[in-house]
Amino acid sequence: MAIDTPGDTGRAGPGRSATTPAGPFDSALRARAAAVVPGGMYGHQSARSLPAAFPQFMARGEGCHVWDVDGNAYVDLMCSYGPIILGHRHPVVEAAAARQAALADCSNGPAEVMVELAELLVATVADADWAMFAKNGTDATTACVTIARAGTGRRKVLVAKGAYHGAAPWCTPVRAGVVADDRAHLVRYRYNDVDSLTEAVAACAGDLAAVVVSPFRHDARFDQELVDPAFASAVRAACDATGAALVVDDVRAGFRLASGGSWEPLGIRADLSAWSKAIANGHALAAVTGADHWRDAASSVYVTGSFWFSAVAMAAAVATIGELAAVDGVGRMRRAGTRLCDGLAAQAAAHGVEVRVSGPPQMPFMTFAGDEGFAMADLWSGTAAAGGAYLHPWHNWFVSAAHTDDDIDRALLATDDGFAAVRRAFG
Repeated sequence: MAIDTPGDTGRAGPGRSATTPAGPFDSALRARAAAVVPGGMYGHQSARSLPAAFPQFMARGEGCHVWDVDGNAYVDLMCSYGPIILGHRHPVVEAAAARQAALADCSNGPAEVMVELAELLVATVADADWAMFAKNGTDATTACVTIARAGTGRRKVLVAKGAYHGAAPWCTPVRAGVVADDRAHLVRYRYNDVDSLTEAVAACAGDLAAVVVSPFRHDARFDQELVDPAFASAVRAACDATGAALVVDDVRAGFRLASGGSWEPLGIRADLSAWSKAIANGHALAAVTGADHWRDAASSVYVTGSFWFSAVAMAAAVATIGELAAVDGVGRMRRAGTRLCDGLAAQAAAHGVEVRVSGPPQMPFMTFAGDEGFAMADLWSGTAAAGGAYLHPWHNWFVSAAHTDDDIDRALLATDDGFAAVRRAFG
């Protein structure tokens, strides 16, 4: 299908609104998919729960812009739900991937680049003494839990209420197909609540294998909450006292908040960390890093996959990590995200709409006061999408190092239309 896409304007087609479907090609593909894909689409990228203006199918990306199959252009503030950290089709990353692809990708054993990437992670991540690789975030978090249980000989795992750590039976937020035994040894605590953590540790009665924690609370449909340093210290102290592993799930935030791990600025060292999403700028890769104390346990478990050692994604990861350091990627994302957050707050105030902008600026989110059913968020984000800014109504957003002031300002043109629509509809 030939797609006639506009230039890099970051604006969607004229005449669209929050309730106008993305276009005829998208509608046709949805109908075809419904016949051959369960539910037409599944998982976190399903557009069925999003406003009509959001497309289901995308055609291409360049820098911080994406185009859907009908040629509508968007300033991309979801970054493929996190994997794009330098921008779509980044030339340095794609050149490295192409060089490796010309040699080998999936082979009988890993390429030299696996060792190079492991060495780079150990040199970059503050609490990493070793690294191993997989393909997605669920692989990494599940491997961390398995290693912790192998190293301690214990069963119980602490997780925060409402936190997302992947789609395996032990952690998936949807219970279809999950049996009670899959979660028999999970114990929940409240994020940033030291008393709740202490109670959860005590409930494990000497059977605690790991405490799994996100760098900050980024539960879907809720305001985000930065970690209280006192809470992070309490998690570290609890693990030290019990011999359990402190597992930092850095799948979503890794390399966006700090180059050496999201809790590096706090001075808190993880025992095991899970990585994926942005580690290879869109190429499929995940990693587990760990401290020396857990090396033997990591060596003892059997975790593997036919595509886990593919060399192209590893070459992309080496290039991604190097480029992030070369261009001060964290600083760029922080500045762009701050411009976005400040702009949204100013627009909301100008329109007399009460909002809360939360989370770190590299991964911000916004909620409307009293919007329990997300009707205001749907109207706002749908209007913004129709105007050329791709922001999710109830999932946190992502800023990349490719976003410039001009890109953020273009997105703010669309979000201002969204605030106006909310003001008209809800007073």
